[in-house]
Order: sequence, then C-alpha cells, then structure tokens
Amino acid sequence: MADNYLENKYDNLLKNKTSMSAKKATAVSSLMLKNRSYRGYDQRCIVTFEHLKHIVSVNDKIPSARNQQVLRFKLVDSDNADKVLNLIKLGSALPDLHLPIKGTEPRAFIIVCSIIDADKWTYTDLGISCQSMLLQAVEMGLNGICIGAFNKEKIKEEFNLDAEPLLILAIGKGAEKIRIKSIQADKDHNYYRENGEHIVPKVKIDELIF
Repeated sequence: MADNYLENKYDNLLKNKTSMSAKKATAVSSLMLKNRSYRGYDQRCIVTFEHLKHIVSVNDKIPSARNQQVLRFKLVDSDNADKVLNLIKLGSALPDLHLPIKGTEPRAFIIVCSIIDADKWTYTDLGISCQSMLLQAVEMGLNGICIGAFNKEKIKEEFNLDAEPLLILAIGKGAEKIRIKSIQADKDHNYYRENGEHIVPKVKIDELIF
C-alpha cells in the first residue's frame, strides 16, 4: 500500500463532500460490514495527525446523552505510537499468536477520555462516539479497533492527561482477512483464526429479536 493511497482517498473524500455532483454517500450498512476489528495493519499506509483529526470531527455532530459532551480526545500519530504500543494488549482470545504480529502493529491511535468521573451516560456517549469514529475511518479507506486492555495510569502519565482515559482506538489500513460467521446464540462467541482468516461469530438476527 503506497503512502499516497491514503492521501488520495482523503482528498477525494473531502472533494466529494463539497461538490454538488458528489456521488451518493456509501450506505451505512456497507460501512458497518467493513468496520471490523483489525489487529494487524499495513505499516506502509501512513495515518497522519490530520487524518486522525478528521476522524474525531464526527464528535460535534453525533448524539450525546443529556448533551453532556464530556469526551475528549488525544491524537497519537506515528511519531509517538510506540508510547501507546507498549501499554496495550490485543487479541486476548488468541494468546498463542501474540498479536499484533511483528511488523503489523498499529501506528496511530485516538485516546478517548472523560473530563468527569464516568457514569452510565458517559459510557453511552463512549459507544456512540467510538462507533461513529470507526465508521468515519472506514469511509476514508481505513480500519480500526477499540482497545479496552491498556494501562490507564501509565497512559495518563505518558501523555500528561488531565482527563480519564476510557478507551483507545487504533487506526490504520487493515492487513487481515476477516469474515463474519452467523451462529446460534448458545454457540461459542469467541473469535478465532482458520485458514488464514479471522473468523468473528455473530448471533443470527432472528435470535436477537424477542
């Protein structure tokens, strides 16, 4: 993946948004299917600070419980990525693989924080925000993952954060094959690898509806 792929994708996206002849926006259902949790990334694709800022820009447009708007965001590009990599864990359900595989580590992150003690409304906002940012990333030709397994105190110290870190998004160009597999609700929900593919079990919609 050449470095200019993302630059061209980003430029075209912004051009389309401001053009009267812009193509119809990608269907949300399509974006959701592409929005898988990637644990390996193509490091030839460089995610810049401006790309991260564009992803975070969804947050002044989305709903907020009680309109609190208490989430804040620390953007981490490749220059400081190692500071985050040393403090996170990926792929806990596949410990033998020691993910991410060397050479496929994410090189850009968004640290999502709260300026108040987190309550149920904060976590409501957190889910809305992170899903919206990941969909924005997919629209840009990128991928990502929500990371909850990280050393909060050391992240706060490393980046001199006054707010409480709740979740970290890794952002990059995914370098894995990921496939959804429909399952019954009583089957194993753990993701796994099979023939080079990352398989993600999802309960069939008919079993999700009362």
